[in-house]
Amino acid sequence: MPPTRRKTAAAPPGLSWDQVELAPVVLVRGTEGLLADRAVDRLLDQARQADPEVEVTRLEAAVYEHGHLEMVASPSLFGERRMVVVEGAESMTDALLDDVLVYLRAVPDDVWLVLRHNGGTRGKKLLDAIGAAGYPVVACESLKRDGDKADFVRADFRRARRRVDAEAVQALVEAVGADLRELGAATSQLIADTTGTITADTVLRYYGGRVEATGFKVADAAVAGHAGEAVAMLRHAVATGTGPVPIVAALAVKLRTLAKVAAVRGRSGVSAGELGLAPWQIDRARRELDGWTPEGLAQAITAVAAADAEVKGLGRDPVFAAERAVLKVAAAHGRRH
Repeated sequence: MPPTRRKTAAAPPGLSWDQVELAPVVLVRGTEGLLADRAVDRLLDQARQADPEVEVTRLEAAVYEHGHLEMVASPSLFGERRMVVVEGAESMTDALLDDVLVYLRAVPDDVWLVLRHNGGTRGKKLLDAIGAAGYPVVACESLKRDGDKADFVRADFRRARRRVDAEAVQALVEAVGADLRELGAATSQLIADTTGTITADTVLRYYGGRVEATGFKVADAAVAGHAGEAVAMLRHAVATGTGPVPIVAALAVKLRTLAKVAAVRGRSGVSAGELGLAPWQIDRARRELDGWTPEGLAQAITAVAAADAEVKGLGRDPVFAAERAVLKVAAAHGRRH
């Protein structure tokens, strides 16, 4: 007789990679490769802890042929547990879709099946079936907001039982936060190479050149009204490979943050979540708003909007357009009329 399907309690959708526990079937879903890698590695570690002799098989969904899953999941002569990891389920063949749907009707007791789906709607019927059956689903969506990236960094330090200052987290995100893999690698390096509390000075020792060359440092100087410093940083950033587009984008992000916080200044009961910002971003914006008037902020935002169009093709000299925007933002600081 075929093995009966193991009943599972309904699992909450959207588990994080560090929350998921081994189950007969696990769906790892989302576009952020680092988080998906971590989820799969966590499940592999748990499988090896449960059975050091576990047999691991990886299947590529894009080239899957009928019957392969049944073959690798069939009972072992030696009784060891098996783990099957299906990679690239977003490109699954019809054969894989059919075979996994059949598999879900009678999930073996001695096999762990992990499906990794990197985004998109291909195989929606299968994804829905896994969720409806109550099996765990790991959410691995891209982290786009700086606040989310800062949470990611803090969580990595917390797992390593290391203390890190808020300013150090901010500096690290600004330096290497464009790519989550790079951010994770930088965090790991700091954990491995340092002792004690990690401060902003620690981050600057390792990534100082990159921090100074980022568009966010340029934006910080411009918003503070330091025109000469901002232009010097901009030229250094361009010389070291940062184009005018991300510099202007950083100015826009900075000014939008100031505008959001300025709009609720004096109002009570407004949460960080409602603003889409981390608490440290709000605290910093409140400090930076000193010296800014609504008129000056409006002029700065208008200047950056014009520069954004110029650096994306409407202007002849993108670097000059970025420099002019920086100067206008710095000049708008403290402007009353």
